[in-house]
Amino acid sequence: MRFVDEVRFRVVAGDGGDGAVAFRREKHVPLGGPAGGDGGRGGSVVLECNEGLSTLLDLTYAREVRAERGRNGAGKDCYGRDGEDRVVRVPVGTQVFDETTGALVGDLTTHGERLVVARGGRGGLGNLHFATPTERAPRKATLGEAGEERELRLELKVLADVGILGFPNVGKSTFVAAVSAARPKIADYPFTTLTPALGVVEVGGGPRRGGTTIVVADIPGLIPGASQGAGLGLRFLRHIERTRALLHLVSLDPSPGRHPLADYRALRKELGEWSPELLVRPELVALSKADLPDVREAYPELRERFRSEFGVELYLLSSATRTGLGPVVERLASMVRPADAPERP
Repeated sequence: MRFVDEVRFRVVAGDGGDGAVAFRREKHVPLGGPAGGDGGRGGSVVLECNEGLSTLLDLTYAREVRAERGRNGAGKDCYGRDGEDRVVRVPVGTQVFDETTGALVGDLTTHGERLVVARGGRGGLGNLHFATPTERAPRKATLGEAGEERELRLELKVLADVGILGFPNVGKSTFVAAVSAARPKIADYPFTTLTPALGVVEVGGGPRRGGTTIVVADIPGLIPGASQGAGLGLRFLRHIERTRALLHLVSLDPSPGRHPLADYRALRKELGEWSPELLVRPELVALSKADLPDVREAYPELRERFRSEFGVELYLLSSATRTGLGPVVERLASMVRPADAPERP
């Protein structure tokens, strides 16, 4: 399934039905009086959060979403039927913006949560509402109100406890596959991951054994200039904003200009330019591919340099051999869920 995390479309609520002008026509009731019913209310356009969806693909080609119009009133005091609401399902983590003003309309983060983005118009009044002692047979009714119209922009930001960051091919997808049941695409070329992949990690045996779970997100590889649009930066930096902690994966790369400290410094720079708040978010840094001899040899020196230059502890892990995964996962769990904090539903 193609991953789509931003769409634009127009929403049009239903107009209200018109009120009716009618009079009672019954035997033995020569002056029955007004009997025109009210028009029905127009249907509204409603967005509903659904945890079974993971992309906005269904709305990619929806140029316009329209709700049903209310029915007109009729004689014999018959009121028009209300128009049906148009309910559109969206994934958990969808933000709704008014395309015209740029204002945030709503943030859908809970399964089943609903947001009315365009309200239907009220129905018109029938002539039975306009009878007075001096006007016994009014021939007046009102038209239904027009439904709201709005241009919307929807942005999907994945909900995860931990966002995994790193340059392309540092082992992010391999790490997610090693600690969870997720199976992201893994290959030896840049930008293997083109969509954020979520994995549920059991810590301490999982909830059934007294442990817990955390959700990790494999964010596609970032490169210098990502906050200005280089690579896939602008498409996926937004997914980091909802995470509670960050896992930086660095590796020894023979490419010119690549070094674990330089990579970490470059990633921090891109995060700060995108959102300064990300720089104070809890983070953990790990050197991947510990199954390679040269990585194990370089680790002691790199650990000391990370301590002295950045004041952070550098972990060592290998997703291929599962070396060092336990301490990293346990540390991440303690960062996103302190022992005295309740679990997020």
